[in-house]
Amino acid sequence: MNGRQAVANASVTSSSVFGAPCWVSLTTHDVEATQRFYHAVLGWEWRTGKLGDQYRFASVRGVPVAGVSAVGSMGQTAVAWTPFFAATSADEAVARSQERGGTTAVGPLSFPPGRAALLADRDGAVFGVWEGELVSGWEQWRRAAPAFVELHTRNAFDAAIFYAEVLDWATTTPGGCEVTYEEEKVVLRSQGDIVARIHSGAVGSAPDPAIRPRWQIHFAVTDVEACVQAARAHGGSVLLRGKNSPEAVLSDPDGALFAVAVST
Repeated sequence: MNGRQAVANASVTSSSVFGAPCWVSLTTHDVEATQRFYHAVLGWEWRTGKLGDQYRFASVRGVPVAGVSAVGSMGQTAVAWTPFFAATSADEAVARSQERGGTTAVGPLSFPPGRAALLADRDGAVFGVWEGELVSGWEQWRRAAPAFVELHTRNAFDAAIFYAEVLDWATTTPGGCEVTYEEEKVVLRSQGDIVARIHSGAVGSAPDPAIRPRWQIHFAVTDVEACVQAARAHGGSVLLRGKNSPEAVLSDPDGALFAVAVST
């Protein structure tokens, strides 16, 4: 049995894949309208869970892949998609972030079966940390969605150092992530899969929120053009769509940005 199979067959906690993205969550003004939009664009089904009606879970073929809550109900105040990274200790991750110039927006707070915190790195890109049992395991979540997460920031190397120190990237401890530099991007791998990328961009103080430092979620789909058409038909917009490109950057009706990419 290889390492990936062992992780898939075990009861997976954040300690098993620490440092890797393990969940994505959306805050929005209108949860019901948001559910209809993502059902139309990505085919997601929705349900409530242990957190009650304030937090809804999206599923793909029965596998929970993402969550959505109303702005303010979970402590967040902005409409946005946020990636959560697995941590062996949410408290330690928060402390390391604060020591290195990051800020803490929420937590750590208990959300059975784990604990979570919402943070921002030195450039203001928002991310979360999760300690505890993973909602969908890890392999199952990775295979269903999303494809990966990508940080658009001012200085990829500086950001990589920050996240490596906060999330224990590039350690020799089993279950940790590997960090490499490929095609002018910092690349993060977990269990052999590319799970995140960081690259520098001309963001500066640009007023366009689409190019400020931020984590972007890339969801795997089979037909990008169908997603683009569905987004337009249901009140969303297309921010970036190159001719014959296997990817598109979209906005939902509430302004939350995300990308769709052809699954491989």
